[in-house]
Amino acid sequence: MSTGRAMRSYGGAVKGKGRAKYSDEPEDEIDLLRGDELHEHYADDEEQAEAGAQQHAKQAPKRPAPTRQSTGKDKSRTVPFRPPDKLQNKFPANVVRNQKYNVVTFLPIVFYEQFKFFFNLYFLLVALSQFIPALKIGFILTYIAPLAFVLAVTMGKEAYDDYKRHLRDEEANSAKYLILEPATADFSDAPPTRAVPSSKLRVGDLLVLEKNQRIPADVVLLRTSDSSGTCFIRTDQLDGETDWKLKVAVPSCQNLASDRDLLTLDAEIYADAPIKDIHSFIGTFSIHGTASNDSDLQMIPKVEPLTVENVLWANTVLAAGSAVGFVVYTGAETRAVMNTSHPETKVGLLDLEINRLAKILCAVTFALSLVLVALNGFRGLWWIYVFRFLILFSSIIPISLRVNLDMGKSVYAHQIMTDPEIPDTIVRTSTLPEELGRIEYLLSDKTGTLTQNEMELKKLHMGTMSYGSDSMDEVAHQLATAFGVTAEQRTITGGQLATRGRRDISSRVRDVVLTLALCHNVTPVTNDDGSVTYQASSPDEVAIVKWTESVGLRLIFRDRTKIELQTPQGTNISFEVLDLFPFTSESKRMGIIVRDTKTGEITFMQKGADVVMAKIVQRNDWLEEECGNMAREGLRTLVVGRKKLSEEAYASFKDSYHDASISLEGRNEAMAKVIAQHLELDLELLGVTGVEDKLQEGVKSTLELLRNAGIKIWMLTGDKVETATCIAISTKLVARNQYIHQVQKLKTSDAAREQLEFLQNKLDCCLVIDGESLQLCLNTFRNEFIEISTKLSAVVACRCSPTQKADVARLIREYTKKRVCCIGDGGNDVSMIQAADVGVGIVGKEGKQASLAADFSVTQFSYLTKLLMWHGRNSYRRSAKLAQFVIHRGLIISIIQAVFSAIFYFAPIAVYQGWLMMGYATIYTMAPVFSLVLDRDVSEDLALLYPELYKELTKGRQLSFKTFFSWLLISVYQGGAIMIMSLVLFENEFLNIVAISFTALILNELIMVALEITTWHLYMIISEIVTLFIYAVSIVFLPQYFDLRFVFSVRFAWKVAVLVAVSSVPLYIIKVVKSRVSPAVYSKLV
Repeated sequence: MSTGRAMRSYGGAVKGKGRAKYSDEPEDEIDLLRGDELHEHYADDEEQAEAGAQQHAKQAPKRPAPTRQSTGKDKSRTVPFRPPDKLQNKFPANVVRNQKYNVVTFLPIVFYEQFKFFFNLYFLLVALSQFIPALKIGFILTYIAPLAFVLAVTMGKEAYDDYKRHLRDEEANSAKYLILEPATADFSDAPPTRAVPSSKLRVGDLLVLEKNQRIPADVVLLRTSDSSGTCFIRTDQLDGETDWKLKVAVPSCQNLASDRDLLTLDAEIYADAPIKDIHSFIGTFSIHGTASNDSDLQMIPKVEPLTVENVLWANTVLAAGSAVGFVVYTGAETRAVMNTSHPETKVGLLDLEINRLAKILCAVTFALSLVLVALNGFRGLWWIYVFRFLILFSSIIPISLRVNLDMGKSVYAHQIMTDPEIPDTIVRTSTLPEELGRIEYLLSDKTGTLTQNEMELKKLHMGTMSYGSDSMDEVAHQLATAFGVTAEQRTITGGQLATRGRRDISSRVRDVVLTLALCHNVTPVTNDDGSVTYQASSPDEVAIVKWTESVGLRLIFRDRTKIELQTPQGTNISFEVLDLFPFTSESKRMGIIVRDTKTGEITFMQKGADVVMAKIVQRNDWLEEECGNMAREGLRTLVVGRKKLSEEAYASFKDSYHDASISLEGRNEAMAKVIAQHLELDLELLGVTGVEDKLQEGVKSTLELLRNAGIKIWMLTGDKVETATCIAISTKLVARNQYIHQVQKLKTSDAAREQLEFLQNKLDCCLVIDGESLQLCLNTFRNEFIEISTKLSAVVACRCSPTQKADVARLIREYTKKRVCCIGDGGNDVSMIQAADVGVGIVGKEGKQASLAADFSVTQFSYLTKLLMWHGRNSYRRSAKLAQFVIHRGLIISIIQAVFSAIFYFAPIAVYQGWLMMGYATIYTMAPVFSLVLDRDVSEDLALLYPELYKELTKGRQLSFKTFFSWLLISVYQGGAIMIMSLVLFENEFLNIVAISFTALILNELIMVALEITTWHLYMIISEIVTLFIYAVSIVFLPQYFDLRFVFSVRFAWKVAVLVAVSSVPLYIIKVVKSRVSPAVYSKLV
């Protein structure tokens, strides 16, 4: 599907030719559904959507009686009030389901997940072979028990995790909600309601919502308890933004006398097919009347457009008051569910590497078996001998490796969770600690992750004067002077005395503070306890209004037509709101026209980004420089201006604006043109504000340290480009004086190609790209975009939907094959966290949704340093060393077996039988080998001081084919040396050969563990001594393998000593020489 076609299809829908299109041309419907991925996810197309809905409204009378398209492709719906059951049952059930398994699928899926690994499948086949008498060697238990243990642990863990998910789902599904229903014999004033669980809600239900209630399905807002027909909702679990959003009820319903009247309304709601985009909605509300006789059908119905402003999405929370909504989407069709991806089972890179090595070892085993049978001339039942050799050598791929690694992971998880420097850290996926040591890309959310989402006005610049956070009392004094507070009523400082008489400064301060107190979209809300909180769609605005209150001008009342302020004197001044021009990401500014009710003076006030305001305000020589200075400090700048209007000028504007607002073609452009011609000319520049978004503790130092460790950092946010750029600067994600390249509103593939060509030649810059442009680049030049962007030092993607965040994480993983870590704190970050190799969730203001979905849960972003640089580094190094040592332990005994069989006529007979084999893999070597999980190469302080050490790990040199083959050679040498010397130099009695070689083997393994340890731990010393003691004691109880008279003789002692010296001393010498000639990186720091 071409981009252009999708755009045309969407355009057709918006321009309203289109409702007919949906039934005539199903392909266009599919294009529209996909169009949301091509279009800007955070579309600023609400006006377009509204225009489209109005066009649709004009055509509505021609539409036949309400029916729902029954085609499988078209999911748009027209739902009447009080719909029939048959219609309601066509839509998905409103059930939340996050479980991975059910009773039927649990065993098949878990077994598949386990046995798709060659490693486990190999052991299953070896274990099953022991039930065939001809292939039976030793105890069946030695083959089955370890595999059963590993499977039991895995299945128990998966079952427990899924049960917890089931309980969470059950809680959400059983939450009770009230729905309005016609009652047969209810004469009370209260509307008749019935309580139903969330899972039983259906499309067409009239849902009654109370304050702080989670919205269970996507609903159209019909009525609110507020007389203005508005309500606030919290969307933090949907889009990650903690500020409240204003929603508007359908005017026709809000104007009804009571909620009960909704039950007799003859109306219907049309809603477009469900899509992922949470920032667009196209629908209509049609009223036919309140009766249902035939004559009414001839009436022209009253139709109102519905936009995203009229809809409450599922998973949001009603912040204040109560409301009644009409359910339009349920279950899988809700925006929240469509933006959530199902978790995959994550497998660590180390596990995949070991699985690869297991295949090589299997090939080695088969080759060895075939060689031994071939040397014997393929005599007799040679194929059975091949299989018996295969089983004899099965210890080459030891099942204990899985047990050791899983136990090791549990130790690492325990160490992370009990680290006092990162309190309350939780490991939710204990199979991934080693992944923390291999991270090369970090994808981070912004709001609540890097920032606290707490705004504070830090600077006010007025051209000749500048006020910082430490001189705001001076602003308060000037404001008080301007509003006529006498000197006696305030405490006066010496510095203020000097400026008392300067009325011009006071009046300028009053003008800018008054403009800031009026030019906003903030509503004061009185809480149950009498306290007042400010609500707005932007935390910047709340910060500014709080600041105006702190300097003496307080907002006490606000609705759509009136604003009341309290002056420093305590008197109230009121202003009539004539027009409001809200902020959009295209205009980058917001304006308001107010009339002072006392003087009748009309003023147009505007604030916005410096790039657009610079052309609107009067000429000046300081604006650009000061905005640049504030931006470098990481402050978000807003330029404030105003213009006084005469009654004639306002009336002229109003007429032109009204004409533009009712035009159907190019309405938005026409309205913007009128504003530009009548209002946005030569505004008086009042000042510039600098608002700081407080960063999380330790963010700057953490990002710097992670960058030095070779980790490339991407910031993915749903916020505006300007905001994200400010945070990128203040967090030092962008280096000082580094070029920031912004890519916005790309519409064509040619434009995308130009941008990519520019970036190709400037790889040292920071890329800031918006969601629409990102989607276009991914659709048209996916490989080129990922190839170039992954080379950049930093990337900031703005206006990203939850799905886009997850797509970016998957793309980086697929293209680079590197480990990707995603960190976030809101419900909108869950998809990204689940798509990453390692997901980290922060428990924050936005709830625990991200934390519960993540592999690791932390309480602060700065804890990443310790988690990656120390715990991740140690986990990977230890597991790599442990894995290779366990493989070495299996290889060496298999080489001894091969040499023994080769000398004794190639017979597939075990040299060490029964308890010796069981003891070798368990009590004789397990504790010392497992003690390697406590080894460390550098101290914690050094690991954090030199993050460059982490960069070494990402190359994967700890466990590679090179290290594997070096261990293979060591095993061949040691195994061969022990067995050949036992046979050639010493006794001819079989029992004595077993005693000498087995004792030498155990001592050799203990010495090898000691050689591998970098930093000794008390447990390591104890494990070596205790293991040696256990072996010595067990000899006494195993007379069938050891001739005790021979064992306690001097002959036995010196022969074992020679064997051990030959097998291990050369390796010690090699290690010493290597440490002198080519020392490890960390050894240079110690």
